[in-house]
Amino acid sequence: MNITQALTIAGADNGGGAGIQADLKTFQELGVYGMTVITAIAAQNTTGVQGVFPISYAGIAQQLDSTGADFEPHAVKTGMLYSAAIIRLVASKWRQYGWSNLVIDPVMVAKGGAPLLQQEAVQALIEELLPHALITTPNIPEAELLTGMSINSLSEREEAAKQLVQMGTAYALIKGGHDAGSGMIVDVLYDGQSFHYLENARVNTRHTHGTGCTFSAAITAELAKGSTVVAAVTTARAFIQAAIEDELGFGAGHGPTNHFAYQRRQRGER
Repeated sequence: MNITQALTIAGADNGGGAGIQADLKTFQELGVYGMTVITAIAAQNTTGVQGVFPISYAGIAQQLDSTGADFEPHAVKTGMLYSAAIIRLVASKWRQYGWSNLVIDPVMVAKGGAPLLQQEAVQALIEELLPHALITTPNIPEAELLTGMSINSLSEREEAAKQLVQMGTAYALIKGGHDAGSGMIVDVLYDGQSFHYLENARVNTRHTHGTGCTFSAAITAELAKGSTVVAAVTTARAFIQAAIEDELGFGAGHGPTNHFAYQRRQRGER
């Protein structure tokens, strides 16, 4: 049996909606064997983050080495990396093991507003890791932090995508979910030469916890299976749209998305 493998390097979410847990669910739903390197443990629920507990540098390094010594991931995604030291470590191990198809989800702030990336780590992400990326997938606030721009229009999203590609990522995907000015969500994908636009109807729901993690994990899974970037993003957009539309309704705050929804639709179930 030839099963593709994907690795996620990210934080753990005990509520299961985001981070490592969301990534593994998404990999599994898309037929990819998932592996993990855990960088931090977040104590959180749908109402917010109550605490973040980083894994030691040595513990993260050993996880990376254990993975690199015995597995061959066909794609790798990063989520919450937390500190500049961890970012530099991941970049070093990336080079050491010759991994490919890096998807950077620059997790910086939780849905409820809690910071998930230390301020000094932003520059390390730009300098150390972004040049290795096949695709980087910020939302609008994350793109503003990475580029130093204020983003209030589609043209400014396009300019931010261009700047990210100039920083080294091969593709930049600026997600449009934080743009409240339209009934449609427009995600902007830039490949260094041309733009691709993915449009979906906005869903009026508070159950959107983990959307960025899930979206980037779906891209990673599809890249691991050999899809082109455009095809991977297109499938991932359908995956996250279904996950938002078919809401689970958990919790008193920002509830998790429905990782079952896409495959159930593929099978004709709802």
